[in-house]
Amino acid sequence: MDSKPLDIILFGATSFVGQITTEYLFTEIGIGKDVKWAIAGRSEKKLNAIKANLGPEAENLPIIVADSLDSASLNAMCQQTDVILSTVGPYALYGETLIEACVNNGNDYCDLTGEAYWIKKMLVKYENLAKKTGARIVNCCGFDSIPSDLGVFFLQQISQEQSGTLCNDVKLRVKAMKGGVSGGTVASGIEMAKAAHKKPALRREMGNPYLLSSKDHTSRIVQPRLLKPTFDKDFNAWSAPFIMEAINSRVVLRSHSLAHANTSDNFSYGEGILTGKGLRGYLRACTVTLALGLFSLGTKNRLLRHLMQQYLLPKPGQGPSKQQQLNGFFDLRLIGKNNQQSIRVKVLGDRDPGYGCTAKMLVQSGLCLAFDIKKSDLEGGFWTPATAMGEPLIKRLTESAGMSFEQISR
Repeated sequence: MDSKPLDIILFGATSFVGQITTEYLFTEIGIGKDVKWAIAGRSEKKLNAIKANLGPEAENLPIIVADSLDSASLNAMCQQTDVILSTVGPYALYGETLIEACVNNGNDYCDLTGEAYWIKKMLVKYENLAKKTGARIVNCCGFDSIPSDLGVFFLQQISQEQSGTLCNDVKLRVKAMKGGVSGGTVASGIEMAKAAHKKPALRREMGNPYLLSSKDHTSRIVQPRLLKPTFDKDFNAWSAPFIMEAINSRVVLRSHSLAHANTSDNFSYGEGILTGKGLRGYLRACTVTLALGLFSLGTKNRLLRHLMQQYLLPKPGQGPSKQQQLNGFFDLRLIGKNNQQSIRVKVLGDRDPGYGCTAKMLVQSGLCLAFDIKKSDLEGGFWTPATAMGEPLIKRLTESAGMSFEQISR
């Protein structure tokens, strides 16, 4: 670590997920101990209120006033720390100025974006400079897409240990999941839909599974995509589309392209939701597919979008209650195949996936970059959770974030 006064700054601490993340930071690492951290946002009043809610033990927690659209304040913030955690979305609207500041100042950075088209834009504009300044930018450090990305990483480690080869066919299925949605997540989804509607070329770009893959990786096989109810023989159950596949698959394919750029393998990856067996499983798969289709249609029509935002969807600042977060969980199953064997893995989380677990994933990602991954071991650039942190992050998540990664038998 260098001589900067802070190890980590959480930017966006007043957002819904930012408040959850602040509470976890406070509980996990305390104040005035080994890790020096601060909370940041544009409203000093709101930051002080969050600090007060933590109790008298948080009296010495530093607060920093910075605005996502004010480069001077963001540069000043970056100069005080090694690692920035950002919960300020939609990132396509509010994220670029902070990326630019982090790249210019050589900061490490983690966020929660699920906006693949925005990540691509940042890659094109800032990756070369990040390599020069040593800034390590790691997007998608929440439920999208750490369980998918590290789940595949964990599975491939097992494959290499057991057979000396990688699995060239990997699929992930959501076996069970319980959680809520916040207004911030809805806003990000709506923003992506609006951007795609305005620019047909961007819509085609969003549909490219290799959108984020390294340009040096030449394998470009047609990737599987679940679009309708499908019986999955590997899991002996019906499957339906998974809304987060659109970002998770891009991140997993980028990880594969960065880690295995010199191979000529044909790697395929897809995701879905398991809905059960028999007629009941089929009907559930139909219901999920129809619901996703109606939501997608609603986001593309201005009137329907307005009605959904007004009467159906949570507003910014709203989200699942603390009890709902505590009662939430996720259970993901992966299967990987190579010429010699089939490997099965499960990834579990003990809280609401999008908030309770996501806050813990973001914090542990920041701590991992700050203390486990030396600058000499990982150069500057745009990385994925698996390629930046891999095994050290899995260790942190299993020890301190209520997650588990485990090989299972059939």
